[in-house]
Amino acid sequence: MISDSRTYVIAEIGINHNGDIDQALEMIRKSKEAGCDAVKFQKRTIEVVYSAEELARPRENVFGATNGDLKRGLEFGKADYDRIDKLSKELGIDWFASPWDEGSVDFLLDYDTPYIKVASAMVTDRDFLEYCARSGRPLLVSTGMSDMAMVKSFVDVIERSGGEIACLYHCTSTYPTRDDEINLLGISTLKDAFPHLKIGFSGHEEGILPSVCAAALGACSIERHVTLDRSDWGSDQKASLEMPEVAELVSQVRRVEVVRGDGVLRFYEDEKPIAEKLRRKVTLQAA
Repeated sequence: MISDSRTYVIAEIGINHNGDIDQALEMIRKSKEAGCDAVKFQKRTIEVVYSAEELARPRENVFGATNGDLKRGLEFGKADYDRIDKLSKELGIDWFASPWDEGSVDFLLDYDTPYIKVASAMVTDRDFLEYCARSGRPLLVSTGMSDMAMVKSFVDVIERSGGEIACLYHCTSTYPTRDDEINLLGISTLKDAFPHLKIGFSGHEEGILPSVCAAALGACSIERHVTLDRSDWGSDQKASLEMPEVAELVSQVRRVEVVRGDGVLRFYEDEKPIAEKLRRKVTLQAA
């Protein structure tokens, strides 16, 4: 669970499984091996999220000739999520998903997951936010495509509706995100604006350095898209980390947790022989 003492690392599988449940299960295994605390998926009721016109739009893909063929091909149903749930419990890794409509919220509530993730794309939908808030499930909420005024608005809607925001994520919704748009100091801005909330970082940048820096700045959770192969087809692959990078990210974040310390200035025992060797005089005592 998300806490202030240990960075909660989420591997967002999203739709990078490309509609293949066996690939999704392998991604869960690899995410666990890399040291991640959780994996995340995306859940949609296709006919609700997309208009009939959008679904009928021509789009050649591995599942057929229309955009609808692609969207339906990428979507997992109950039998798939039952397998995801079973494997995650066996491995001891959390799983949850971002629902994109109210029906998908209900679908996910049938599973004993720790959170519901509210994607950046959904934070301007008041009815949806209220529905998620009333679900009783703690929410993880991303802030991509939002300025501070909008963030304050959707936080207020969720909290006034009785929702619990377990973590609010600083986020930029470009794929991949340029360095000059990552703006990591937004983590501090959110901490100041919402001192009662835990603040995390949902990154889409290339490499791991910004995410490691986010942990150093106090992000209590890091979320990154992951993939087995960045050259695979799919819209999110290029903004994703391959599994060796995920393992390195987790390793570096765990080191950050140690080197960050608690901020208390000390005269360490290991420093004392160094002081005896290097200090010429000790004529000033601590106040």
